[in-house]
Amino acid sequence: MSDATLNQPAPMGLFERWLSLWVALAIGAGMLLGNLMPGLFGALAAMEVASVNLPVAVLIWAMVYPMMVGVDFGALGHIGERPKGLVITLVVNWLVKPFTMAALGVLFFEHLFADWIAPEDARAYLAGVILLGAAPCTAMVFVWSNLTRGDPTYTLVQVSVNDVIMVFAFAPIVALLLGVTDIVVPWQTLILSVLLYVLLPLLAGLVTRRRLVERGGEPAVEAFKARVQPFSITGLLVTVVLLFGFQGQVILEHPFVILLIALPLLIQSYGMFFLAYGWARLWRVPFNVAAPCALIGTSNFFELAVAVAISLFGLGSGAALATVVGVLVEVPVMLSLVAFANRTRGWFPS
Repeated sequence: MSDATLNQPAPMGLFERWLSLWVALAIGAGMLLGNLMPGLFGALAAMEVASVNLPVAVLIWAMVYPMMVGVDFGALGHIGERPKGLVITLVVNWLVKPFTMAALGVLFFEHLFADWIAPEDARAYLAGVILLGAAPCTAMVFVWSNLTRGDPTYTLVQVSVNDVIMVFAFAPIVALLLGVTDIVVPWQTLILSVLLYVLLPLLAGLVTRRRLVERGGEPAVEAFKARVQPFSITGLLVTVVLLFGFQGQVILEHPFVILLIALPLLIQSYGMFFLAYGWARLWRVPFNVAAPCALIGTSNFFELAVAVAISLFGLGSGAALATVVGVLVEVPVMLSLVAFANRTRGWFPS
């Protein structure tokens, strides 16, 4: 790996240090604006190609691009020297996570919460959480990895392998867990999502990095990343505003249901993190690989889950609502896990 990726983390900037507050304000703003200006948010929701919302896609691209600039392709040849992080990521994401999410969904929605949720609503919420569990993170993990100063090249490889597997495994796993053998999965959404959230920003980052290195070496790269980092966090916040604006009225009308949906998602998120993080510690995986591999196993590709839920069940469906609750749960949970990982850096070899 490049030497820069092994350094101790730099102090967090203003945006990163107060990110929980900014996210909370963005959630409130999204719900308020969604109710005050439903026409605007309806128009934004309609801006789709292959069920991928274009405004959200642009914002996700803005989040990922600064991370991609930090990727050193010269280090890719060394990835195979430390395969343990990739093994942990793949096992957790594809052999554990979808099935534990489905099991928790059935336990809570069809049994523990049966007296509070109508059966048809329970099935809709179950479908939403299954979509979340079967969609491992693609874009946002670069944000979480960056906040732990994880190895960007290793993170890229982990995400890229997940994307390839997702193209082939997402539909069968969703069909199996939903019990619907003839489920229609929008393949265009999957392919376009990989193109928008990984390939294009990766190419842009490669070109940018090459030009920066030619002009001033690694110091120029680091200076550029510092300048564009606020745009990455801003992209996250505006994305949260849009997603909660789309579902603001539903959330205000059913606040108790939000809590019911959030509970199994919270258990799933913390459970997957500590499974992967503990495994990485037992295997003595270096921290700048261990933290991203655990965070990848925890985080969800909520943009894809939202898009597929809307495509399959409708914008106002319980499934779509459950995926949006996934965003509500994920952001503060991931921030808490990033903070935990940074505090426990000493548990791992450097």
